Amino acid sequence: MPTQLPRHCHPRGRSRRLLRLTLLAGFALFATPALAPAEAQALSPLVSPPTPDHHVGKPIFVQLVTPDLDTAKRFYGDLFGWSFRPAQAGATDAVMAYADDQPIAGLIHREFPAGTQRQPAWLTFLSVRDVDATNTLAVQGGARVLILPHNIPGFGREAIYADPQGAVFATLASASGDPQDVLAAPGQWIWSSLLTTNPDTDAAFYQSLFDYEVFDLPDDAGGPHFMLASDEYARASANRLPPGPEKRHPHWLNYIRVVDTDATVAKLTALGGHVLVPPRPDRHGGRIAVAADPSGAPFGLMEWTDADSKEVLK
Repeated sequence: MPTQLPRHCHPRGRSRRLLRLTLLAGFALFATPALAPAEAQALSPLVSPPTPDHHVGKPIFVQLVTPDLDTAKRFYGDLFGWSFRPAQAGATDAVMAYADDQPIAGLIHREFPAGTQRQPAWLTFLSVRDVDATNTLAVQGGARVLILPHNIPGFGREAIYADPQGAVFATLASASGDPQDVLAAPGQWIWSSLLTTNPDTDAAFYQSLFDYEVFDLPDDAGGPHFMLASDEYARASANRLPPGPEKRHPHWLNYIRVVDTDATVAKLTALGGHVLVPPRPDRHGGRIAVAADPSGAPFGLMEWTDADSKEVLK
């Protein structure tokens, strides 16, 4: 059912709209992710044949840097049915992951020095048309540049940042255009959520980069929950990082669509994964959970019916 948005949260004051669906974000605990250097990447085009379409602000790719590439391939392949094709550069082992023959992720092997606070994590890439222009806006908005804008042959131009609260993300101008706005199939990425210390400020930061429409939709506990939309399509959410005795770092968390969250959790546990947040109801009626792969990289699981939509209605 459509959900009435109570108010627009950004001072630009755009008109109210309706969202057909809202989501309850999960959370995970992890340290600063490791990043692969630009020269270590060699990735296939996102779209074939190429398209001129770019959906600014849409999460269009994710990348895992892991110390155990073989284990990661077995885990995600067995859990979601992903297939893998080599994508190597220099001495670095890298693969492209495919779901239903669609490229959806890059997996790169990298050792983690003993005692480091970095650990495996999925890096979220958000679509832009001009990486360099967005770089200027990001720096002006208080982001820290981790890897400067650079070209990946055949893939596009990208840059990597820590936002003003410390959450790591990337921008990507895909050389082949962006995937269409269609409902993700089971085993594909369906949602991205930002968990941060100051959702209001961070939502404004990301709107300055991607010209999002930002909607204020308090979560079930009355806390801040901001929906980020572009091209009349819900792209992501921004939520407050839950308090706790552990040290939690602001981060992006990406969700994979599943048919049965509970069954997927049981399977991933048998495959060597770890449950970080047990399955629980989401506000749209399905169930979500947060897990980690055998090396510790967090990701979300989310049920989604074919009747649900992420379109923003006028």
